[in-house]
Amino acid sequence: MIDIKLIRENPELVRENIRKKFQDEKLPLVDRAAELDRANRAAINEASELRAKRNQLSKKIGMLMGQAKKDPSKLAEAEEIKAEVKADGERLGELEALETKYEAELREVMMKIPQIIDPSVPIGPDDSHNVEVQRFGEPKVPDFPIPYHTEIMESFNGIDLDGARRVAGNGFYYLVGDIARLHEAVLAYARDFMINKGFTYMIPPYMMHGAIVEGVMSQSDMDAMMYKIEGEDLYLIGTSEHSMIGRYIDQIIPASTLPHTLTSYSPCFRKEKGAHGVEERGVYRIHQFEKQEMIVVCRPEESMEWYEKLWRYSVELFRSLDIPVRQLECCSGDLADLKVKSCDIEAWSPRQQKYFEVCSCSNLGDAQARRLKIRIKDENGKIFLAHTLNNTCVAPPRMLIALLENNLSADGSVRIPEVLRPYMGGKAELTKAPNVI
Repeated sequence: MIDIKLIRENPELVRENIRKKFQDEKLPLVDRAAELDRANRAAINEASELRAKRNQLSKKIGMLMGQAKKDPSKLAEAEEIKAEVKADGERLGELEALETKYEAELREVMMKIPQIIDPSVPIGPDDSHNVEVQRFGEPKVPDFPIPYHTEIMESFNGIDLDGARRVAGNGFYYLVGDIARLHEAVLAYARDFMINKGFTYMIPPYMMHGAIVEGVMSQSDMDAMMYKIEGEDLYLIGTSEHSMIGRYIDQIIPASTLPHTLTSYSPCFRKEKGAHGVEERGVYRIHQFEKQEMIVVCRPEESMEWYEKLWRYSVELFRSLDIPVRQLECCSGDLADLKVKSCDIEAWSPRQQKYFEVCSCSNLGDAQARRLKIRIKDENGKIFLAHTLNNTCVAPPRMLIALLENNLSADGSVRIPEVLRPYMGGKAELTKAPNVI
């Protein structure tokens, strides 16, 4: 959510930002916000004047009532002023109701106006205009066919999709044996990787109130992603950064404690609406998965520096697992409304012979902080909004696809990267299972 001052002082900047995001249908919101803001300020000013007038008249009434003991005519004058105060009180009540109405309507409109994007963001209408920035590691295509990722898992008796469909429907899975263990090894390694970078490990609530959901994401994202708990003001989290950022709602953070660098584990629950291609079946796009996340709360002037650090941590982690990756800069039309700047880290798929998304790094500027009232108090007592950032550390279902494909051998075995072996009981490879469960 942007600052209303931007609309007051530079509405064309806000309109141009909307155009850059190819959301022209939102252009009327700028004028509507300006109109509501003017009406609200007029109501506030009139109410302030009436309160000041009421205070003056109340003093005058008191003085006249005191004088009425000696001069009865003063009593009639006091009664006239009382009638005026009563009328002003009724108008004040109307104005206070209008203030509440205007503020609610203005907030609703402002929540729909996208955050001002960083000047470095490439302009384009959708993800087909995202820009490759750089590659890390040499993508390779082996001289033997690579099976679909669920087939690789099945060769180790490592996945049961049919059983999951019977229990929960499509979009769920059972992981079994060494594949389940590899899944947990990736999470544990990612946890320790981030701890070694100085991040504090946390496990957050897996549900959150509607006010937190509204504070951390746009309405469209909320409708597309979130599962609502029937009869409760609670939603299952779609990603842990939401409840992690929600932790700071209505807080004033001493600047001396910043930055807050956190890494959180959680299961994630998502509707994942819409049809997807064959390569997004299996465990690529699912309703439930687990993830290790990076979160930073910092001073505004430090957020771009942290943005660079976060996506580079993802590259370092994936390269330590012998997985080639690339950084893809998200264009304006592919940015969620709360984001100032974002990039994806994509892993190489030898099977598809292309890259696919495994991490998303975002600088949200003060958007979440403004909605949730997350503020910083500096050494001089000045209070201002924090900046928030997040980045996927690992989401093992997709990570597993990249890891299995890039470490698969011609005989069907999978080499376990050296950094994961301590988490796998020292195993150096997975070998095909002789039997099927």
